[in-house]
Amino acid sequence: MKQKSTPTQKALNLWAVILIVWSIYRANFHLPEWFDEFIAKPLVFILPVYYYIKFIDKKRFFDDLYIKWKLVLPDFLYGLVIGLVLIGSIVLANLLKAGKLVIGNQLLTPHSIAIVAITALATSISEEILSRGFILKRLFEESKNIYTSSFFASILFFFLRVPILMTTAGLTGNLLLLFMATDIILSFVNSFIFLERKSLALPIFIHMFYIIALTLFV
Repeated sequence: MKQKSTPTQKALNLWAVILIVWSIYRANFHLPEWFDEFIAKPLVFILPVYYYIKFIDKKRFFDDLYIKWKLVLPDFLYGLVIGLVLIGSIVLANLLKAGKLVIGNQLLTPHSIAIVAITALATSISEEILSRGFILKRLFEESKNIYTSSFFASILFFFLRVPILMTTAGLTGNLLLLFMATDIILSFVNSFIFLERKSLALPIFIHMFYIIALTLFV
C-alpha cells in the first residue's frame, strides 16, 4: 500500500515545483527587474503558497505565516538597526580596502534610494514567505529542532537563489562567491530569528536592508 505523504513532504514537493518554474523563467526570460520582483516572483512564489495554505491546509494565510501586524513597526525598527550595522560594516570594509568610500554603481539620490528600498522590500516579502513562513515553519513543526530545520531551510533558500545569482549580469568570480556566502549566512540568521520571535516581519526587514546594503555599497 502506498504510504501517504506527510504535510512536510507535500510542502517540499510544492517548493520543488516552484524552483523548477522559477529556474525556467530566469533562464528563458530576461525582463526588467521591476517585472521580476513585482509580478513574476509574487506569482511564482506567493500565489502557490497562498493556494496551498488556504485550500489544502485550510488555514488562515497570514496567521499560518506568522505575520503579526502588531509587530510590524517594532520589527521594522529592529531591522533598521541591523541594516545600519550591515551598511556600516560594508562602508568600513570599503574604507579599509580602497582607502575611500565606494558607493557601488548607484547614484545616491532620494529617488534612487526609494527605488532600491521598494524593490528590496518586494523581493524580501516573496522570498521570506516561501523560505521562512512556508518551508521553514513546516520543517520545524515536523522536526521540533531549530538547528536542523534552520539548516535545511537555509540550503533550500540557497538553491532558490541560484537561478537569480547565475543569471545576474556582473556576478562572477569572487563577487559571486561573496553573494553566495552572505545569502547562506542571511538565511541562517533569519531562520533562527523567525523561529524564536514567531514573526515573519523581522526576517523580511533584515532581508530588505541586506539587499539595500549590497545594492548601494558593493
